[in-house]
Amino acid sequence: MTPESNDLAVEKMDIVVGNLLRAGVVLSGAIVFIGAIVYLARHGMEMPSYHAFRGEPYDLRTVRGILADAFAPRGRGIIQLGLLLLIATPVARVAYLIYAFARQRDRLYALVALTVLLLLVYGLVGDRV
Repeated sequence: MTPESNDLAVEKMDIVVGNLLRAGVVLSGAIVFIGAIVYLARHGMEMPSYHAFRGEPYDLRTVRGILADAFAPRGRGIIQLGLLLLIATPVARVAYLIYAFARQRDRLYALVALTVLLLLVYGLVGDRV
């Protein structure tokens, strides 16, 4: 690879990464906003009870439950889906970087990006693997 073509490849990779992050944040923000509208339309006039703490319902603690609630459509499920997408955005960026570095035959950076991806996935799923 010539230095000029390498510079173009790095610039293209930077543009793709920037667009990926921007699209992920905008899309997740839009989904959270839609979920908030749905939630407030259904529950906006309810008075909250602060006497007892109620954690997140079980169905909103798993990806399957979040998807089921989002497609139901329930406001909290849609909001959780948007937040899940927001969390997935940097993970997708690292996955793309593995592909981009491997395509450039840069094994060291591909290995570093793979290590980062494995650490991210382990941090997200923890000991449930």
